[in-house]
Amino acid sequence: MSETLWTALLLATLAGGSIPVGAWLGTWHNTIMPGWLEEETRHGVIAFGAGALLAAVALVLLPEGRERLEPVPALIWFFAGGIGFAVINTVLERSGSRLGQFLAMMMDYLPEAMALGALIAGDASAALLVAGLIALQNLPEGFNAMREMAQDRPVSLWLFWLMVPLGPLAAYVGVILPAEQEAVVGAVMMVASGGIIYLMLQDIAPQVRLENTFLPPLCGILGFGLGLAGDLLI
Repeated sequence: MSETLWTALLLATLAGGSIPVGAWLGTWHNTIMPGWLEEETRHGVIAFGAGALLAAVALVLLPEGRERLEPVPALIWFFAGGIGFAVINTVLERSGSRLGQFLAMMMDYLPEAMALGALIAGDASAALLVAGLIALQNLPEGFNAMREMAQDRPVSLWLFWLMVPLGPLAAYVGVILPAEQEAVVGAVMMVASGGIIYLMLQDIAPQVRLENTFLPPLCGILGFGLGLAGDLLI
């Protein structure tokens, strides 16, 4: 394999390694700090993770996705991501599952790893920045996902370790994908953007969510999408 491909695989692996580290911290942080700090810490980490997710959308997924697509397909894929994740999240909630944070973590990890692979041949410094951003996001997201999932039953760290190789696999796809197929990468990024913003509005923004309805977060998707449409069509 070429040096470029090896570099992409290494960067994606190192970035993904912060997933199980964050999950591990989520299993023991409350044993070494006073009880009065636990709630503040949890909310602080959730807020940090939300900021990292927003950075992923604003700095990587949307800019890279829109470069690879015409405005109308970009908007279609963005709204498809928001609606698709509304349906998925509703099914998970009705089943009693607590996978929202885990889903959000994987939905920015994999498209960004693909972007890393697509970028590294043309702009190695940008790929390095993406790798650092992925690692920074995955730490609090792994922490939050473990804390959320462990409310139902004990969760093995092996589940989080098993997610790490998916990043290098996505980076591999990004490296080998022919230039004429870059629209596929763009579509994946736009779908992930819509899905991430929906999950942020549904699970994180405190004054948006209402029980038994996913309409308010979808209104947030509509608002963001209208702003994106204006930017794409100007």
